[in-house]
Amino acid sequence: MKIEDLLKTKDTMQPSKKLALNLIVTANYISDKVQEAIKPFGISSQQFNVLRILRGQKGKPANLSTIQERMVTKMSNTTRLVDKLVEKGLSERIICPSNRRKIEIRITEKGLLLLKELDPIIENVENSFAEKLNEKEIEILNTKLNELRN
Repeated sequence: MKIEDLLKTKDTMQPSKKLALNLIVTANYISDKVQEAIKPFGISSQQFNVLRILRGQKGKPANLSTIQERMVTKMSNTTRLVDKLVEKGLSERIICPSNRRKIEIRITEKGLLLLKELDPIIENVENSFAEKLNEKEIEILNTKLNELRN
């Protein structure tokens, strides 16, 4: 479906406006599909993102700023996201014995097990988008998206 049809407009759009709207609508569509897939597991897409960041630490704890800089969607409520994950037993806070103000976060075994369960589900969601393009088109699109951000 063309973006004009989706937005129910007959106005002629400048190509740059069309591109921006297409990117926003597509990103929201993908985000909604991911959220839909993880909703039965009782976590948000932002919490899922934090868990994946913590798993990527390979057992080493991360501080809040490390988590925040690696997040797909930058937000100021990283502390609250971590609080929710701690409440659910999916991550834990580690307080530095020599500096009690220094707090780091680590994924728990329960968090790792949840991600192991979610990995194939998310992979299916991601593949469902990618299967609409061939490998060369995916490579070109990734290159062009990188160029847009840089």
